[in-house]
Amino acid sequence: MDSLGMKPEEIEAGSFRIIDAEAGDHGWSDEEWQVVRRVIHTSADFEYTQSMILSDDVIERGIAALTSGCGIVTDTNMALSGISNVRLAPFGCTVTCHVADQDVAELAKNEGITRSIAAMRKAVADPHNRIFVIGNAPTALFELLRLMESGIPARPALIIALPVGFVGAEESKNALASGSHSVPFITNIGRKGGSNVAAAVVNALAILAGSPR
Repeated sequence: MDSLGMKPEEIEAGSFRIIDAEAGDHGWSDEEWQVVRRVIHTSADFEYTQSMILSDDVIERGIAALTSGCGIVTDTNMALSGISNVRLAPFGCTVTCHVADQDVAELAKNEGITRSIAAMRKAVADPHNRIFVIGNAPTALFELLRLMESGIPARPALIIALPVGFVGAEESKNALASGSHSVPFITNIGRKGGSNVAAAVVNALAILAGSPR
């Protein structure tokens, strides 16, 4: 397919046709596939067809969380920049990332912890923040799970967690997927992930939330 002269939406539509054809019978529901397919589109990695994990009713509950206008927190500015504010605007959602905040840097230094951990502690202190998007730091996910166990102002309405790497990424996602925290989640098995992939999940949910059902 020659993409020269094609409009962005035509390229995207063509990409989705290729993904649908190559993925074949995948077993996901139509709405679940909208999420998984966008992850594949972002990463060009068909392994996500098998490795994604979506908790029961997470699409419905994720849409409800978005349309409620709650705050969204990311663990990296890359994830923040990849999330479509245009798609979220109708719902009034704000997206923030605290990892570069001065007070977070000071807390990390004083406590001898990573900025990702410190940023998560700041994020959960605001009860408006109900959607947590983690695409890089396993320590952020581990800390979020720990904070949930110890008690925070508002229980997360949705956790999107696809941290990437060789140390702690797979383990942190396994801890989330164990289901012991009873919070809707979208994650994957293994080391793969990334901020771009996590942002793609948010965008897919936002598209679903803004579409007739």
